[in-house]
Formats: sequence, structure tokens, C-alpha cells
Amino acid sequence: MKDPTPLLDCFRRGEAARDVRMLAAEGALAPRAYEQAAILVLLLEDADPEIRRAADETLCRIPVERLGRFLAQSHVPVELRDRFAARGIVPLDAIDPAVDLSVDLDGPLIDTAESAPESRSADDDPRRSLVHGISQMSFTDRLKAAIKGTREMRAVLIRDTNKTVAAAVLSCPKLTESEIEAFARMANVGEDVLRVIGGNRAWTRHYGVVVGLTRNPKTPVAVALNLMPRLNARDLLTLSVDRNVPEAVRKGARKKLTTGVARG
Repeated sequence: MKDPTPLLDCFRRGEAARDVRMLAAEGALAPRAYEQAAILVLLLEDADPEIRRAADETLCRIPVERLGRFLAQSHVPVELRDRFAARGIVPLDAIDPAVDLSVDLDGPLIDTAESAPESRSADDDPRRSLVHGISQMSFTDRLKAAIKGTREMRAVLIRDTNKTVAAAVLSCPKLTESEIEAFARMANVGEDVLRVIGGNRAWTRHYGVVVGLTRNPKTPVAVALNLMPRLNARDLLTLSVDRNVPEAVRKGARKKLTTGVARG
């Protein structure tokens, strides 16, 4: 299956507050299909009976055929298929092997939320206006904007001090590779954001993301050292004398350069 997604991990660790869990249970927090399905199933066992009931009702509202197409996808874990089988829903190809199984995996299975909240301000500077507008949003609106907002909103919200909001940005279906690369270079995001990016194999396949993380002074040392073997000689040399990164990272780059020369 795919790497675990940031928002799902947040729910699994029990870090999602009640209002966040309720939003997800009601289908108003709508990330990609797999993440939403896994979160809804997780919330069926929530300690709060209202949240359990809301999650069950939301699952019942998802068209059975759509769920069947989703469950037929190869990346869906067996345990998730089993949970739906207990509800009488099975992969569509188990019913009709010839059926078309196409489904939008980058979209949610259900979305009950209104459009993304707007950030309004009288400021003439668009960037400053956006930042001010977002600062006036409620937590719930920031969370919704992280999933459904614009690229410009995500660039601001990735720096949110609330981990759940930042995790929602990283789980946004519209998130692009260039945005991830930009986040990797930001020295004003939380360490958790950089750790999540550094631990995602799909994102670190892109060299620009690896360079951004290793040069970022906020990246946890263990993450930077783990990615260092991916750097070319020129970037290792630059890193070895970069006073903005931790000494351990500079030493690691120098050691890698020396080892490379010795092997040559």
C-alpha cells in the first residue's frame, strides 16, 4: 500500500481534537479516498458515541458502487477491505470481474463541506492580506482551507502552529511536487512537517526535495543524515561548509565526501 498519510497518522496517534474528529466523521474533512476511508473506519471505534454515529452515517451515505470501485484498488489494505466486508460491501471486481474499476483516488469518497473559506482583508498587499485573513480564521476554517484552499493558502497554513492543520496541508489532494519542494526549503515550518516530508518515499524520490531538506537548518539531524547519500558531490561540498546547518550535518557531508574520494 502507499505510505501512511500525515492526516491519517494524526488520527491514529490520537492527536486529533474532538472538533476535528467530528468534522471528519461528518465527511466535511475530505482528503484523498484512502485516507478518508481509513479515518472514517477508525472513527467507528471513537470513544465519543456522537462521533461513532456520525462516522457510521457518513459511510452509509457513500454510494456502494463508489466504495466497491475504491475497495478493488490494489493499494487498499486487506484489513480495510475486511472492515467494509463486515458492512456487506465488497470490491466491485468480486461481483463482476469485467466491470470498470476507474475511480478518482485523489478525490474524497464523500465531501459534505462547503467551499473553502475565504480570507478577507482590506490590506492592499495581497500577500499580507492573505496572511492577515488567515490569522482571523477559526481553527475549523483553517483546517478546511488546508484541504480545500488555494496554493497560496497552503503556503501560509503549512507554518500553522497547530500540527493538525499542517498535517492537513500535507494531505491536500491538490498538493504538488513543487509545493513539497518549497516546504522542504522553509526554515519557518515545524520540525514535524520536515520529518513527515523526509519520511515519505514518494516525495523524497525528487532530488529537489532531498536538497531542500538537507540544507534546511530546521530539518531533524537524523532525517538529513539519512538523505545525505542521495546528494551529488557538488551539493555535498556545499553542505560540508554551510554554517546554517547543524555541525553534525556538515561533518556527515565531509565524511561522505572523503569516503567517496577514497572509493574513487
